[in-house]
Amino acid sequence: MTTQADPQVAVKPAGSFKLSMLLNDTRYRSLTFQFIALVAIIATMAFVGGNLVRNLAEAGLNISYAFLGEPAGYDINQRPIEYDSQSSHGRAAVVGLLNTLIVAFLACVTATIFGVIAGVLRLSNNWIVSKLMSFYVEIFRNVPVLIWILIIFSIMINAMPAPRDFRGDNATSSMLFDAFAFTNRGVYSPKPILGDGSMIVIGVFIASIVGIFLFRKFARTQLYEHGKLIPTFWPSVGLFFVPVILAQLVLGSPITLEYPALKGFNFQGGMQIRGSLIALWFALAIYTGAFIAENVRAGILAISKGQTEAAGALGLRPNRIMNLVVLPQALRVIIPPLISQYLNITKNSSLAIAVGYMDVTGTLGGITLLQTGRAIETVLLLMLFYLTVSLLISAVMNVFNNRMKLQER
Repeated sequence: MTTQADPQVAVKPAGSFKLSMLLNDTRYRSLTFQFIALVAIIATMAFVGGNLVRNLAEAGLNISYAFLGEPAGYDINQRPIEYDSQSSHGRAAVVGLLNTLIVAFLACVTATIFGVIAGVLRLSNNWIVSKLMSFYVEIFRNVPVLIWILIIFSIMINAMPAPRDFRGDNATSSMLFDAFAFTNRGVYSPKPILGDGSMIVIGVFIASIVGIFLFRKFARTQLYEHGKLIPTFWPSVGLFFVPVILAQLVLGSPITLEYPALKGFNFQGGMQIRGSLIALWFALAIYTGAFIAENVRAGILAISKGQTEAAGALGLRPNRIMNLVVLPQALRVIIPPLISQYLNITKNSSLAIAVGYMDVTGTLGGITLLQTGRAIETVLLLMLFYLTVSLLISAVMNVFNNRMKLQER
């Protein structure tokens, strides 16, 4: 029995390629349009770039980044690395970049904690708890984040005690555990001092963190594949503290702490976390946490109630049902919008200039731009920085999202 071949899908003999096939043949048409679009984009960018260079040349200007090696001439209040006013503009930009990454990382972690807790509690059967979480979500997400930054910063300045309140026998304020001082200038805490052998202790700490992840992965494998429930909380706490403490004792405490002390008009020594950093950090966290809470709530509601009922029928407690059954499945719904929230935190950190926190926008895009007049160069560097960080966050979260997908067997 023979069948008549469809002329539209017939395989063309080798060597019969014609230029018309680039548009008429579906095998090549999409590639042709993609190539045309790529050429058009490159031509447009080349035209815009060439036009910019010609206009700058006519105005007697040129694009140069030599200013990055010139002395900055200004101070930065929050310095994660060594810096003074005689350092270069390039180093000032690095300091601002690190400040941006610090506040973005802290805000992402804290916002995730706030959001997960609020999202879960908003579905609580307790009416008061549910309404309190609803109040938190509606209040914080409907007020601009800049307003929250200013509110928290104003509260810190006006409500927190001044350093002079810690002085004398009749002091109205005292340090917490003789180690932490909460003032209107920020929080003063002990600062670690690294000595000989400190790198070994740091290596042990990193190994402990890796051990915790491996142990929890092993516990999940035992639970999902063999039905064995292995406690993870206290073993994780032990892995976190015990190896580091033993390494400290064996090596003779190579890592020591420098405590802050009130000397003159301010605290000296230790580590200062400025009020501007705290205000920006918590404002971004509580603001974005309200949006994450809604993402978490939507993810939980996307899971069938039959999953919860089945887990309850097996005798699992409500907290284990949430941790072992509901949330792992809800992550597939939560993670995609969570990526956008992390990107928003990173970009919203540019509002730091409102409270005097010197991030990369305040250093490179602020004082450096005003002093050098290199607007194009500084703006291009800012765009490159934010684009790079955003793409890295997206890449990492997309890898995590792929691991959370349903695996077919």
